[in-house]
Amino acid sequence: MQTTQHVLFERSEMKDRHLVRKKIREHIADKAKLPILIFPEGTCINNTSVMMFKKGSFEVGGTIHPVAIKYDPRFGDAFWNSTKHSVMTYAFNVLTSWAIVCNVWYLPPMVQEEEEDAVHFANRVKAVIAARGGMSVLPWDGGLKRKKVKESFKEEQQKKYCQIV
Repeated sequence: MQTTQHVLFERSEMKDRHLVRKKIREHIADKAKLPILIFPEGTCINNTSVMMFKKGSFEVGGTIHPVAIKYDPRFGDAFWNSTKHSVMTYAFNVLTSWAIVCNVWYLPPMVQEEEEDAVHFANRVKAVIAARGGMSVLPWDGGLKRKKVKESFKEEQQKKYCQIV
């Protein structure tokens, strides 16, 4: 990992977040360096939706080159539901599947607009990726698949539902 210039950090440490942002900005500024690959969802889900992007990837400036990736489950399912299957079961399923087929679409580069903040920019990029991959856009974090939903989030969704009804 040291030879490929990975940027490692502990998400829960605020100092690490600031250091990573600084390292990414320095990397982007150095035109001799290769582009940096970031997965802004922070997790993988079941191949039907695009979840909330972490805004940090969109606060550093530079041009974003979005890529839509969607697995074709006809020959084998690449999705690992860690709440249902152990890592050994998942590895066995992947290794014994006929094939893991993945569609990849390289989308036009995008830049942050003048009056656009990082969250809106991230949402705009997410919407383009979801549209190209034929997936739905979800407003919540991928961490919800492993954590209990906050009461405040439930209440917010209930209020939105009441307004619709």
